[in-house]
Amino acid sequence: QVHFAESGGGLVQPGGSLQLSCTTTNLFNSYSVGWYRQAPGKERQLVARISRSGYARYADAVQGRFIITRDNAKNTLSLRMNSLKSEDTAVYYCNVDPPEENPWGQGTRVTVSS
Repeated sequence: QVHFAESGGGLVQPGGSLQLSCTTTNLFNSYSVGWYRQAPGKERQLVARISRSGYARYADAVQGRFIITRDNAKNTLSLRMNSLKSEDTAVYYCNVDPPEENPWGQGTRVTVSS
């Protein structure tokens, strides 16, 4: 199992930016990983993923606004979020991709509101 701890969430105005960070335990380098989010009343969804070699893909809703990066030497995963919209409000999680039975962390809450 790979364990994750997310941080960096907060309250931001529409159009603003925020950077989320995720620290992990060992075995991180062995997996593709992703950032997921769960908005109130909705199911958790994958918003960005990055392969072991650094190839990134994004959900249509965040394409061009979010940037996912990973540092395999430091076992860290980041998500730079730009041009934030109210619909980006959610709890954000990191996990392997696909998560299957890997445990979820507590997430970090992002609220986009004026």
